[in-house]
Amino acid sequence: MSRLHNKIALVTGGASVPGLGSATAIRFAEEGAVVYISDRDGDGAEKVAAGIRANGGQAHALTHDVTSEADWDRVMATIQADHGALDVLVNNAGIALLRMIEDFTTADWKLQNDVNLNSVFYGSKRAVIAMRAAGRGGSIINISSVAGLAGVPGCAAYAASKGGVRLLTKVIAMECAKDRIRCNSVHPGMIQTNMQNVAEEDNADNYDATVALVPMGYLGDPVDIANMNLFLACEESRYVTGGEFVVDGGMMAH
Repeated sequence: MSRLHNKIALVTGGASVPGLGSATAIRFAEEGAVVYISDRDGDGAEKVAAGIRANGGQAHALTHDVTSEADWDRVMATIQADHGALDVLVNNAGIALLRMIEDFTTADWKLQNDVNLNSVFYGSKRAVIAMRAAGRGGSIINISSVAGLAGVPGCAAYAASKGGVRLLTKVIAMECAKDRIRCNSVHPGMIQTNMQNVAEEDNADNYDATVALVPMGYLGDPVDIANMNLFLACEESRYVTGGEFVVDGGMMAH
């Protein structure tokens, strides 16, 4: 398949398996993209990249702290040196600190927003500059959450960060549409990832109640998000920007 033939893509937070980033990197490579997988866990990112290469795909791993602007500059410089352009950025890296608001510390709040929101600003800014310089448009895909659309108990900091991603996405879309740089947000519901497993342990009292809100009655698979990201990355979505795409088994239909 070749829906992303010769496209250069960067997926952040791609080391975790099962995870949204690793699943997205695999799908992109299956469709012909040259994929850069970045993560603070460089060894984990390399394992995902090696698996892609073993299956005939093109993938590279980069150690990357998304909260560091210097790291963003280094990652983008590497991609530019290798290929001279970036076509797709998936701002996927994130953490979930879930607890009731009275139990949050200021440090928790700052960390959650630094990883989930500030990193999206750092990456998107640099992607826009690179895409404009190349002059061939591009797609920025920001991973938000259903918690960025509606109130969910135990998600104060997480929801604030993901709600910020949602609106930052729309501003970028408005500012960059004339350059054929598209920007959309994806809002996963409950997906069976390593981060979801940690969230379940961290917020066990609310887990059963949250699953009960899923009309389909089960957690999604990371490939469900990867397939949405693929659509937004390829030319099939060339007239789509500023949108918010919910992949949640019907949770937000309530």
